Amino acid sequence: MLSVACEKSARNRRPNRLVAICALSALVFLAGCGPAADEESAATSQPTPQEIDPVALAALPEATTFGTVEGAPTDPAPEERTGELVVHPEDELPVYDAKGGTAIATLPATQLGSPTWLPVIEQDADWYHVLLPSRPNNSTGWISAADGEIAEASNDFRIEVDLENFALAVFEADTEIGNWTVGVGSSEAPTPVGRTFLLASIEETISDFSPFTLPLGAHSDSFETYSDGPATVAIHGWPDETPFGTETSDGCIRVPDDALELLLTLPLGTVVEVS
Repeated sequence: MLSVACEKSARNRRPNRLVAICALSALVFLAGCGPAADEESAATSQPTPQEIDPVALAALPEATTFGTVEGAPTDPAPEERTGELVVHPEDELPVYDAKGGTAIATLPATQLGSPTWLPVIEQDADWYHVLLPSRPNNSTGWISAADGEIAEASNDFRIEVDLENFALAVFEADTEIGNWTVGVGSSEAPTPVGRTFLLASIEETISDFSPFTLPLGAHSDSFETYSDGPATVAIHGWPDETPFGTETSDGCIRVPDDALELLLTLPLGTVVEVS
C-alpha cells in the first residue's frame, strides 16, 4: 500500500488531451528495392535489444515508485527542458542501461492504479530514453518498441517549482496558466531537485488534509519511508494556509485548493521541473 505523507488510495486516470499513437518500427528489405547505401548503413547501425532469458527478466527489479534500479543511468541534464513526447508501455517491457545495452529492470504498463506515462528525454528510432519513477532520484532508462507496443502522445504542459521562492507555476506550451505560493520540504528533508513528472493520481479516503495526491517520480533523500510507503514525494493540498511560503514538509509540495484543481486536470507524465 502506498503512503505518500499518508496518501493511500488509488484511482484510474488516463491522460486527457492526449492522442495515443502506437510506435512500432520494422525494417523491410525487398529484392531489388532496398534502401540506398547510406540509408541501409543508418538502419543497420541501430542496436537491437538482446534476447533476455524469461527467468532472468523476472528476477529484475520493477521500475516503479516502490523499486530501486541499480545501475540506472543518471539524468544527463536534470535542469534542461524536455520535449513534449511522452510514452506509455502497453505491456511490461525491459528497461536497458543504454541502447542495445543490458536489461536492468522491467517497466509495468500501470502503476498505482494509473497507466504508466513517462517523459522522453531522447529518442533514436524505436528507442526511447525516459525518466524513471524508481530510486535513486534522477534515474533514467531506455525502452524499445522492438520489445512491445509503446503508445506515443504529445504533452505540452509543464510544472515549474521554485523552492527558494516557494512558487509553483503551470504552463501550457510557453503560456503560464497558473502561479501560486506553496509549501516545500524543510532543510532536514528538502524537496529533491531536478526534472521529474506526474506519476499517478490518488484519491484520499483515510486522511482529510487533501482530497487528492499527485505522486511524482521522485523520493525523499532523507527518509526511506513515509509511514508504511516508499517515501514518494508528491504534490497535494492542505486544509489551511499555514504551510504556504514555508519549508515545513517532509519533502512534498503543499498547494492551495485552486492549484490542486488545475493540477488534477493535467495529463500523467507531465514534467515537473524542481529548482
